[in-house]
Amino acid sequence: STSCDLHGLEEGPADTAVLTRDQGLSYYRCMQTIRRMELKADQLYKQKIIRGFCHLYDGQEACAAGIEAGIERTDHVITAYRAHAFTYTRGVSVREILAELTGRQGGVAKGKGGSMHMYAPHFYGGNGIVGAQVPLGAGIALACQYQGNGQICVALYGDGAANQGQLFETYNMAALWKLPCVFVCENNRYGMGTSVERAAASTDYYKRGDFIPGLRVDGMDVLCVREATKFAADHCRSGKGPILMELQTYRYHGHSMSDPGVSYRTREEVQEVRSKNDPISLLKERMLSNNMASAEELKEIDGEIRKEVDDAAQFATSDPEPPLDDLCKYIYHNSPPVQVRGTNPWAKLQSVSSS
Repeated sequence: STSCDLHGLEEGPADTAVLTRDQGLSYYRCMQTIRRMELKADQLYKQKIIRGFCHLYDGQEACAAGIEAGIERTDHVITAYRAHAFTYTRGVSVREILAELTGRQGGVAKGKGGSMHMYAPHFYGGNGIVGAQVPLGAGIALACQYQGNGQICVALYGDGAANQGQLFETYNMAALWKLPCVFVCENNRYGMGTSVERAAASTDYYKRGDFIPGLRVDGMDVLCVREATKFAADHCRSGKGPILMELQTYRYHGHSMSDPGVSYRTREEVQEVRSKNDPISLLKERMLSNNMASAEELKEIDGEIRKEVDDAAQFATSDPEPPLDDLCKYIYHNSPPVQVRGTNPWAKLQSVSSS
């Protein structure tokens, strides 16, 4: 069953979803890869190989996998800084993601973006400013509408960003201009260390688009997310304007690496979600109980993923960092070399474009 709460909608997504064996295996592989990749990032951070900001996605895998399964490759995705998983589902390899985290040349943004700023075709990155990606997403949706290409944009934000003023400005424009934008609130229950109840007068995030219809979905069930996303995408594509989805999910790690994540919530709470509501375990049990896969088969996939992530980590720790000469590369597009102000008056830095 994939039932969800509705706001401003006569009917919602279908109550039941069909899962084929191939789909099940591909979702399992996708979520398990994200989980292993994030745990590896955690390990590399603790070894001080990854530095700076780093926000992990473990616990929320069904959101990324389910959304990707419900849209087309040609559709557009933009999200906040907890972005490793979407970078992966949008087609970037684990090795390019981990190498970006370690700031190496082989990273997806040549080692210059780090955890919060990764980009891929039709993926406009993690964005470091809270909520700022949402108006950008509406702009991408405006471009889709303008070009008449039948594409949509999925703009994601968290429960913390949901209280930003720019979201409401964006809702207004999107509703007014009937933009093909799916707004997705990934409600993982805590904005930094503040629980949703302490931050929002209304925690019914799916209703907060006001004139924008909304759905509230179990974000721990990959099938619920997929069906809701398909429904939302169809809504946008058929010219009905924007729609809002709230995915109720959970993050196992703290907000970022500097947050142990246990001062504002109990260890028991995290353990309870892990043991009863883990997105990967739920899918695994569903597949095993319906004889869609054997335990051995899944174990074999786990082994392949472990090897892939270990190889990626090996690459991310041995690949060279970008040379200092690259510091000013690509500041301007297709323009003659220009002198760039350095860290001191004597530093001679040249900006060279990629023309």
